[in-house]
Amino acid sequence: MAWIPGGAFTMGYNDHYPEEAPAHRVVVDGFWVDRTAVTNAQFLKFVKATGHRTLAEQAADPTLYPDARPDLLQPSSIVFVPPPGPVAKGDPYRWWQYVAGADWRHPEGPGSSIKGREQHPVVHIAHADALAYAAWIGKQLPSEAEWERAARGGLEGVEFAWGEELHPGGRMLANTWQGDFPHHNSRADGWERTAPVGQYPANGNGLLDMIGNVWEWTDDWYQEHGARLEAIRRQPTTDPGDISAQACCGGLLGTAMVVAEKIQASDPHAGFQLRLAMLGCLVVAGAIGGSSFSLDAANPGRRRPKDTLRSASALTTGIFAALVTLTFLHAGLDQARTVSSRLSTSLTILVLSLSGPGWLAHQLSPGWRHRRKLGPLGRSFRRGRHELGGEAERGQP
Repeated sequence: MAWIPGGAFTMGYNDHYPEEAPAHRVVVDGFWVDRTAVTNAQFLKFVKATGHRTLAEQAADPTLYPDARPDLLQPSSIVFVPPPGPVAKGDPYRWWQYVAGADWRHPEGPGSSIKGREQHPVVHIAHADALAYAAWIGKQLPSEAEWERAARGGLEGVEFAWGEELHPGGRMLANTWQGDFPHHNSRADGWERTAPVGQYPANGNGLLDMIGNVWEWTDDWYQEHGARLEAIRRQPTTDPGDISAQACCGGLLGTAMVVAEKIQASDPHAGFQLRLAMLGCLVVAGAIGGSSFSLDAANPGRRRPKDTLRSASALTTGIFAALVTLTFLHAGLDQARTVSSRLSTSLTILVLSLSGPGWLAHQLSPGWRHRRKLGPLGRSFRRGRHELGGEAERGQP
């Protein structure tokens, strides 16, 4: 793990996507975070030790979705499938397909496997799965503020985690989409989908793959443009009133995506706000006011003081219920951009498993990494959990 010093920094970005704005000062305490996203090998150990079955591996309860087609209730997830040729960028359904049998062991669906990809970030993971992993390993996910603080690597006022250019000197510094999105990936960086963790240089904080590769979950709630909320040290473990969605951050193949999933407390698949990352997971152990916290195994929705650090797993948010807003940006430099914002979708199958009537987001499948990832370098989308009134606001670790 790497220690991220506490302090004030400018979170967000005003020059690109509205969900990244407004840029505002945030203060966070120091915390520990995993250097890489959670890998298939790490998640496999968890599964073998606990017998855990991910949300994507389970059929949806038909009593919860009485009007759903039978084929939408079977174990499944959404997989990125490049269309045969150019398509309108405003229709993500042209490249995202519902695939029965797609899950973390079978990233592209039946016939695919993670053999040979043990060190790739785990994907097709729901929020509930991330929480289970985090509880097992004794850590927690970072907040969006913590994640952005970590991802910036000590830099401020620059577009990317490493400076102002996407490919300085022609060098590939992250696994992002090259070519014409979404139909042609030139694989100039050597990878068509995800890449093994640690293939690119670390940022100033010693963290790997904070940009590109996979989306990562954070422990924040999302609200468009950011809500003027009470500045609290850590996020609540339940839906704070008018906040109706959770956000994820991450790097990626070249498409930026904004995801807002409506949360229903009564829904058995509703996730908790744990520090998770998408398409890959990163763990963060946070020292809050001198003490650390862990999940309460008896009540995973609550955090309790504990001497051990907790982890932040990055997974696809399995909080779903009704509203999943996917905003895909065009590929190219535009897509991987910003030190403060958008989640570049790492074409690594970002899956979003749907189980329910219509397109109910059952789970998004990013991998995790107990810390979140910024769009290229910035926050993938605002979580809306900060007080915007003061000169410096307290972040939600």
